[in-house]
Amino acid sequence: MVLFALVVARLLWLQVIDAPNLSTKAQSLHTTNVTLTAKRGTIYDRNGNVLATSVECRTIYCNPKEVTNKPTCAQELANALGGTADDYLSTLSQDTTFAYVQRKIDTEVADDLLSTLSEDGITGVYALTDVKRVYPYGAVGGQVLGFVDTDGNGITGLELQYDDVLKGTDGEMLMERGRDGQPVAGGASQIHEATDGQDIIVSLDINIQQVAETQLAQAVEDVKGESGNVMVTDPKTGEILAACSTPFADLTDPSSITNEGLKLSSVSDSYEPGSTMKVLTMAIGYDTGSITQNTNFTVPPTVKVGDDEVSDADDRDYTMDMTPTEIMRRSSNTGAALVGMTIGADNFSAGLAKFGIGQKTGIDFPGEADGIVPSRDQYTGATTGAAAFGQGIAFPSVQLVRAVGAVANGGTMMTPHFLVQKGAETVDWGEGEQVISEHAAECVVSDMRAVVQDDGTGRKANIAGYDVVGKTGTGEQASSEGGYVENRFMSSFIGFANGNDAAVLCYVGINGTAYHGSAAAVPPFVAIMNEALTDLNVPKA
Repeated sequence: MVLFALVVARLLWLQVIDAPNLSTKAQSLHTTNVTLTAKRGTIYDRNGNVLATSVECRTIYCNPKEVTNKPTCAQELANALGGTADDYLSTLSQDTTFAYVQRKIDTEVADDLLSTLSEDGITGVYALTDVKRVYPYGAVGGQVLGFVDTDGNGITGLELQYDDVLKGTDGEMLMERGRDGQPVAGGASQIHEATDGQDIIVSLDINIQQVAETQLAQAVEDVKGESGNVMVTDPKTGEILAACSTPFADLTDPSSITNEGLKLSSVSDSYEPGSTMKVLTMAIGYDTGSITQNTNFTVPPTVKVGDDEVSDADDRDYTMDMTPTEIMRRSSNTGAALVGMTIGADNFSAGLAKFGIGQKTGIDFPGEADGIVPSRDQYTGATTGAAAFGQGIAFPSVQLVRAVGAVANGGTMMTPHFLVQKGAETVDWGEGEQVISEHAAECVVSDMRAVVQDDGTGRKANIAGYDVVGKTGTGEQASSEGGYVENRFMSSFIGFANGNDAAVLCYVGINGTAYHGSAAAVPPFVAIMNEALTDLNVPKA
């Protein structure tokens, strides 16, 4: 009776109390989960060109305990996948029943490999269906697009920024297994379908992007610069037509990619802007009524700003009368310092804040920096005068692009952005913010026109048939020991066309050069603008 009671108790336990757990275990012994990989969304440029897409591929794996003739197998793997036989022997010799050999290889390569191994009588090596990212335009636009890891997660660039849109959701297939442990074809008991990611359309123009990268690389090499960055936008909308910085990132060759190559320095790195800052100084002056285009400044050879004596790059040793237009045309530091002092610290600080200088722009790209811009209560006696010509403050070039874009757009500042459409949804980036008056913007455009078209410092930026306006910049480079490094500049140029109806704005900055902005940055600016104006069918002025 005691034995009978024990048997009954055991049956009760197995059939009632522990039944759900046993059922789960039994199911796991006779089923297997197969991941149904979601297809990552495609990234298109503004004209419908495919920049990044996902295609089916294969991942090679093995059961080391089943692999026969390991030396021969390792050699065949090396022949097909690259490397040496020794690179694969350690994987084939692991004390496990599963190990990846190589992930995301072309299907044709995998098929040929498995066929060769079969002919050699080698077992234990298999292939899984997988997907991988491919780039029809090769390395072009790599920094902006960003990198996707082996698990299909975006980790930099737009792939990271819009990972939740592009990624989708993997599905799962629960399949029965036979006595040999292999899945039974047609025996699927449950399927959760994968949900593919959404496609996105971005504002890049691949032709402008390609020219921008080519011209920037050549310019950095020609002037023996340390690095450089370019950004091309439509100032009316804030759409970014091209963006790049050196070194580039070749997504088709992951082994060559560096951390520096994956970041976009236009967004993440801060530099003193130099004389391109004079565009904003004049804009603030006109907008506050501190100056007019007829205001006359008596400009001496040097002006004391704080404890420093400021002079002009042309080594002028005599006093001149200059209007704001003339100060811009000849890029006079002393004249700009006087304009800044006339505006006053309160107005100047408030003006920078309206332009968003020292603040994130809201660009849809990871890693944006604020910059190093003092608040009004941090101003010293030198701040306004120095900042007026681009010294003593530092910020990413995307902030300058946005602010000058406001000047080009009648005083209305737009958010710089890449995303145009996700799925079937067109993205609304808003109507922008009026940061200066339309009249103030017109005055600055007139000053910038003199820089290019009236034998100013940017005269080489002229493009036949177009009303190109712009400003050169030569920002000194701060030393870690204090002060500035001698003969090391951030040489830049920012401009747009046409002046009274701007369709394209371009910024070029070359860091660590011994050249001024007109020599280093204007040639690539002209080449990039020529491509953009032609590609976008911008009418001549």
